[in-house]
Amino acid sequence: MDENAGHLLEERLRFEQLLSNLSAKFVNLPAHRVDAEISSGLQEIAVFLNVDRAILWERSPEDGRFRPIHWWAIPGVDTFLPGTTEENFPWILERVYRGEATIITRVEDFPAEAEKERRWVEGTGVKSGIVVPLMVEGSVVSLLALHVHRSGRHWTPEIVQRLRMFGEVLLNARERKRGEERLRQAFSEIERLKHQLEVENRYLREEIDLTHEHKEIVGKSRAIRRVLRSVERVAGTESTVLILGETGAGKEMIAFAIHNMSPRRGRPLVKVNCGSLPTTLVESELFGREKGAFTGAVSRQTGRFEVADGSSIFLDEIGEMPLEAQTKLLRVIEDGEFERLGSTKTIKVDVRVIASTNRDLLQAVRKGVFREDLYYRLNVFPIVVPPLRERREDIPRLVWHFVRSYEKKMGKSIEKIPEKDMQALQRHDWPGNVRELKNVVERAMILNRGPIFRLEMDEARAHTGGLGRTLREIEKRHIMDVLVETGWRVRGKGGAAEILGLKPTTLEARMQKLGIRRKRESLSSAVETPR
Repeated sequence: MDENAGHLLEERLRFEQLLSNLSAKFVNLPAHRVDAEISSGLQEIAVFLNVDRAILWERSPEDGRFRPIHWWAIPGVDTFLPGTTEENFPWILERVYRGEATIITRVEDFPAEAEKERRWVEGTGVKSGIVVPLMVEGSVVSLLALHVHRSGRHWTPEIVQRLRMFGEVLLNARERKRGEERLRQAFSEIERLKHQLEVENRYLREEIDLTHEHKEIVGKSRAIRRVLRSVERVAGTESTVLILGETGAGKEMIAFAIHNMSPRRGRPLVKVNCGSLPTTLVESELFGREKGAFTGAVSRQTGRFEVADGSSIFLDEIGEMPLEAQTKLLRVIEDGEFERLGSTKTIKVDVRVIASTNRDLLQAVRKGVFREDLYYRLNVFPIVVPPLRERREDIPRLVWHFVRSYEKKMGKSIEKIPEKDMQALQRHDWPGNVRELKNVVERAMILNRGPIFRLEMDEARAHTGGLGRTLREIEKRHIMDVLVETGWRVRGKGGAAEILGLKPTTLEARMQKLGIRRKRESLSSAVETPR
């Protein structure tokens, strides 16, 4: 073996050792390190072959054009040269698409049909180069390009073959990285869906006691049929709905009816009582918060709008919402976007808004406590729920509905309601509406000891406070009555919250708002509890 042949053999062995070492680097390489190792590998190959520049190009699946993804150049040589676009390489690309490598030992080697390539080479100072297409399942997906500026260069078939091998190592590494990224994205999506399901389940567990009695709207009066016709018309749309009506008239049941008749009924309706939330917590409850967003925010909280993504949200007592939160709410309704408290990341949701109020929102707009633009955005399709005094013919059905409901809870059986008692119930004006009627029936059921429903209207009027009391006074008195009956125990089985059908936190917020405190004088002035 002569000295030159021995040198070539030694050079070939060194190149194969380099390729073997580079291949070994990519075995079990974590996805986040793949790009760095590819760049490092390009440098090692370029230094070994004594070239000035090495670039790995990738073909975009969207438009089929090649774009550089990794590169290296010796100091003093530009990484990219002007005019390095596909339009200047028609002859080379034609060969590339056939899977053929293009070798340029000298500028003079360009054939006549490669005039554009020749002009580019002469203008950039490249003296020699090689372009090796890299293929997967018969399609070219990448290019490996090497340039030399100092002089012409001879490229042997062995070098071309080994560059293909090196390119295949890089392609395998990138495909494994993409696979890991797809897997990680899939796991991330699974975790997101799992988290959403857990949040929805937790929300449903919290709300189940509030919703199980709202399965249907009781009544056949003309007034309630008019409301139901409106519900049927709007339920199948995506329009925002504003439900108007007095306290206790049944606005929440109308909201549930709209949702349950809508295309979104497969997901739970998310309810937020804007009137029971402290002003400082409204935004975090609706839009969520990041850990540390404010003092006391020890963990991240998912907002109700995130929970309601793909479903509907019911904003009860919307007129109580503070102005700061109204601005964010308007943006969610119009653009479906918001940010959690303490975060700059925009979250997009698809939520249908159903709101309700017992307030005169136009009057609130005039007073400057409710945004005019939000009012008109909410008031797309208003539904007015009539007070009970305007549908007295529904009272017998409602009474029997509540009686049957409490029979199961209290283990009692009612066979008859005297006509005089039913007529007395129908004559009453019910300033507290259906809710007041329900409370009166509940109280009567507690006192009842036989199969005949007995109602003392004098006692009922004392319980409800008579016609002259405000709704606030009626509500306060009823809550105090129940608190006295339970020994002022709010939470737990048999506590005031359970009897009133409220969450303990909601009842405590209402007590604070109504100024209910456990004092000796409140105990002595409360209605005497049944013995």
